[in-house]
Amino acid sequence: MNIVFSATRTAIDSGAVIVLAGSAELLMERTGMLNLGLEGFVAIGAVSAVIAASSTSSVWLCLLAAMAGGALMGSIYAMATVVCRANQVLCGLALVLFGTGMANHLGAGFSGKPMSARFVAWEVPGLSKLGGFGKALFVHDPLVFAAYTVIPLLVSFLLYRTRHGLNLRAVGENPAAADAMGVNVMGMRFLYALIGGAIAGAGGAALSMSFTPGWAPGLVAGSGWIALAVVIFAAWRPGWLVLGALLFGLMRALSFIGQEQGWSLPAPVLNFLPYVVTLLLIAAPAVFKRFRRATTPPAALATPYFREQR
Repeated sequence: MNIVFSATRTAIDSGAVIVLAGSAELLMERTGMLNLGLEGFVAIGAVSAVIAASSTSSVWLCLLAAMAGGALMGSIYAMATVVCRANQVLCGLALVLFGTGMANHLGAGFSGKPMSARFVAWEVPGLSKLGGFGKALFVHDPLVFAAYTVIPLLVSFLLYRTRHGLNLRAVGENPAAADAMGVNVMGMRFLYALIGGAIAGAGGAALSMSFTPGWAPGLVAGSGWIALAVVIFAAWRPGWLVLGALLFGLMRALSFIGQEQGWSLPAPVLNFLPYVVTLLLIAAPAVFKRFRRATTPPAALATPYFREQR
């Protein structure tokens, strides 16, 4: 039973990174921007938090530094794809190389060093005392709690309960019609490139300040790519995004526990489990017709907008 509690706790902590990065991608894709550079965004956010921790002991300042680093990456992406109307796929891939390479360079002097600022676990009064599952579900740091509650609820409310969210979705479905109705298409896309970048940066902070405190080359380990796959699986809906992130987190937890318990499966096979699940999530829409209908992307996704062609 202790293994179940440990797996649950690790799954929740690991999945928080995917929820944050996936929420960032979901918002950007809803406005028609396909950001394949998410891996680089998360890496810059993680290293920015580590660098900030060398100058301050405030975890909140470190989190702000991570979000600022992610927003900076978002501004680069927006300048290239929204203002200059460059190919979104190529720009995203370029930012993967730039972000991960720059993060490894900036973090070289911090590799392996302990973090002077890191999030500590909070206990939900009453609920955290409910035995093993109480500790597994209700004893986490504030960033993890925010990832599963505040962020998805805010994104869902914004998209489906506000006029601004209706305009946002219109930009991703038919930017010409949105423009004709007075919506600033380029402004909306630029804004959500910054917001999405900041949220992805917070996902990096969740890695370097919570899940695996500190910096090491390859720390992100494909989390950005996983988040992209989970967004597709979730059909661009925040609730399903959380479920997909938890599924990935569970697979990662099983790989950790399997190595600790000495399971007969080789370590590389256990480490590969989360990525097998990712491949299955990507393949599901192609195999099952019901999923295929549900996972229709925004109509204008990855399409630059030229107002003069309206």
